[in-house]
Amino acid sequence: MNATASFFGDMLQTITERGRRFLALGPRGANASDGDDMEALCETLLSSRGEASGMALARDILERWQRCDDAAKRQFMRMLLLRFGPQTELVEKAIDAYRSAPNPKALHELHVAAEPRRQELIRRLNLAPNGTAMLVGMREALLTLKRAEPDLEPLDSDFAHLFGSWFNRGFLMLKPINWSTPADILEKIIRYEAVHHIGGWEELRRRLAPEDRRCFAFFHPQLIDDPLVFVEVALTRDMPARISDLLREDRATVPPAEATTAVFYSISNCQAGLRGISFGNFLIKQVVEDLRRELPGLDSFVTLSPVPGFAEWLDEERRAENPSVLAPTGQNKLTLLDEADWAERAEAVAEVQPVMTAAAAWYFLKARSESGRVIDPVARFHLGNGARLERINFLGDTAPGAMRQAHGLMVNYLYKLDDIETNHEAFVGRGEVVAAPSIRRLMPAERGTAVQAQTEKGPARGKAAKKTRADEEASS
Repeated sequence: MNATASFFGDMLQTITERGRRFLALGPRGANASDGDDMEALCETLLSSRGEASGMALARDILERWQRCDDAAKRQFMRMLLLRFGPQTELVEKAIDAYRSAPNPKALHELHVAAEPRRQELIRRLNLAPNGTAMLVGMREALLTLKRAEPDLEPLDSDFAHLFGSWFNRGFLMLKPINWSTPADILEKIIRYEAVHHIGGWEELRRRLAPEDRRCFAFFHPQLIDDPLVFVEVALTRDMPARISDLLREDRATVPPAEATTAVFYSISNCQAGLRGISFGNFLIKQVVEDLRRELPGLDSFVTLSPVPGFAEWLDEERRAENPSVLAPTGQNKLTLLDEADWAERAEAVAEVQPVMTAAAAWYFLKARSESGRVIDPVARFHLGNGARLERINFLGDTAPGAMRQAHGLMVNYLYKLDDIETNHEAFVGRGEVVAAPSIRRLMPAERGTAVQAQTEKGPARGKAAKKTRADEEASS
């Protein structure tokens, strides 16, 4: 595959250089300064009919873009938004034609007229050698700009529309990542890991080399040495509650033939410019199928996932005059969270645990954003894929970042193959969170009732809650 990609890359490079000579462009567009009118070059590219000249122009525009400073990149984006949208006159004519004769041909012509010209421009820029990677980088810059200038959304929608086609499942290649994978890709795994930091090569070896560890990544033919998303998997005998059980140096290795559970403990998206283009759902389902073929003894597929939105939501509940879930007793217990060392003190843990697990059940099952969505992004991902919320794990991850984001909370999502489609339809169609009975039993019947009852029972209730701890995993 790499040899084929290299062959086509060399061929495209040759065609592009011929086009450069035809257009009298220097090796990096040296016949014009970086301050030249990019709009004119883009118009020329759109009107170009020659393959070699078009590829040369595309490369020249993208190379100029990469040399631009932030202000020039912003100017370029606004130029695409304002100057390369749909041609209003053509749209109006197509609308009139459709009203006069509403037939499929007229509707197709209206569709063509309504497409922004920048979509075709982006398609042509993609013809340049390494064009796909540079366009992904361009969208990454656009997403940063869009935070301050939301009116750039139509331009971002065009990028997302095209990327959704270029990076669909049919083009993606699933590859195992192991200790024999080329070093340049392994370096990227270290760099892109977004859930549980990898401190260096030795730590990476502990995640890839043992026989009870697996890692898989999706690649694209145009980004052959750069993963799009990867998942780290632990083979275990049961469902884990703490990330330390999977990552500590002195853990006992499980022979794969004895493993019954595959644990997806880290899913990391690698390309910021592909944000919103979903790969993880395909990745998990493909990996499940591959692992089932390799290890027929596996009968449980779960995650150990982070809860990145929980701490912020809980803090808002604590500040609210009329919180959704916290009774006054629970409010008082949670003041312990303001003490830096609370998780290291047994008495504080016993006080906080029943309040927090009950609040977490409410957070997943009842709390919603202003738009009516489940608040937690990781929950939306796994529940949308058809998983079941299986267990809430108190202090599942005590790393500083996890304590800030979720007060150490993690959860397990269960992928039960026979129920995936039903769970998916329940979540997507009715907004229903499919959860294990043990989680539903934590739910307050009315505002604050169950939480207060649990806190009044004290440490005994804490022990019961400990039996149903659920930790969550991070994905993107």
